[in-house]
Amino acid sequence: MLARFFRSPKRSFRSLSEQEILALAIASEEDDARIYLAYAEHLRQEFPASAKVFEDMAEVEDTHRKSLIEIHRQRFGERIPLIRREHVEGFYERKPDWLRANLSLDAIRQEAEAMEEQAYRFYVEAIKQTSDASTRQLLGDLALAEQGHEDIARMLGDKHTPDDVKKEEDETARRQFVLTYVQPGLAGLMDGSVSTLAPIFAAAFATQDTWQTFLVGLSASVGAGISMGFTEAAHDDGKISGRGSPIKRGLACGIMTALGGLGHALPYLIPQFWTATITAAVIVFFELWAIAFIQNKYMETPFLRAAFQVVVGGSLVLAAGILIGNG
Repeated sequence: MLARFFRSPKRSFRSLSEQEILALAIASEEDDARIYLAYAEHLRQEFPASAKVFEDMAEVEDTHRKSLIEIHRQRFGERIPLIRREHVEGFYERKPDWLRANLSLDAIRQEAEAMEEQAYRFYVEAIKQTSDASTRQLLGDLALAEQGHEDIARMLGDKHTPDDVKKEEDETARRQFVLTYVQPGLAGLMDGSVSTLAPIFAAAFATQDTWQTFLVGLSASVGAGISMGFTEAAHDDGKISGRGSPIKRGLACGIMTALGGLGHALPYLIPQFWTATITAAVIVFFELWAIAFIQNKYMETPFLRAAFQVVVGGSLVLAAGILIGNG
C-alpha cells in the first residue's frame, strides 16, 4: 500500500518498449527544434547572425525527426504512441518558452550546448539498460546523432558568427547587461550607501541608542529602496532608450538601494554603541570602494577618479550626519 502511495506517476525507462523509445526520440527531436526556433526568434532583432545559427540547428533537428519517423513507419507502422519527456523518469527536461524568454545570448549558447550534451548522455545511459540488440543499435545511432549535433552547432557557429561578428554580438549583450542591471543597480547602491549615511549617523550620535538607530536605518533603507525602484521603473519604459525592461531595472535599483543602506544599518543591532558605530564605519568604507570598483569595471571610469568622487562625497555626508547628531 505504501509503495503504491509513493509510486511515481512517470514511467521508468526500463518499462518502455522499442516502439515507445522511438516515439520518445521523435517527440524529443521535435521539441528541441521548436526550442531552437524560439531562440532564433528571441535573438533575431539584436543578434541576427546567432539567430541564423539556431534556425539551422532547428532544421537539423527536424531532419533527424523525419528520419526517425521513417524508421518508425518501417518497423511499427503509421501510429506513433504519445509519450514525451515528462512521462518518463530520469529523462532530461527542457524549460518552457516563458522561462527562456529573458535569457542572455551567452546563457542561450550555454543552454543549447547543455541540451545536446544531456541528450547524448541520456541515450548512452539508455544503452546500458537495454539488452535487445536492435534497441541497443537504435539508441546507439541516436547517441551518435546527438553527439554529432555538437559538431554541427560548432560548424554553424563558425559559418554564421565569425570572430568579428561574435565579438560584436558579445559587446552588444554586455552593453545591454550594463544598461539593464549595472547602471540602475549602481545608481541604487550609491544612493542607498551615501544618502542614508547622514540620517543613520545623525540618529546614532543624537540618541546613543543602537536599537533606535537601527530602526532609523531600516526605515530609511527600505523607504529609499521602494522610492528608487518605482522611480527607475516609471521614468523610462526602455523602448526608445534601449535600457531594457523597466521591471528589471526597477528591481535592480530598488534592491541595491536597500542593500546599500542596510549595510551600515545592520551593525546597530550590536548593543554596544561604539562597537556598532566602528563596525558601521568600516562597512561604509568597503561600500564606497565597491562603488568605485563597479564604476571602473563596468562604466569605464578611471578608478582613482571614481574613488575620489565616491569617498569624498561619502565622507562629506558622513561628517554632516555626525555634526548634526552632535548638534
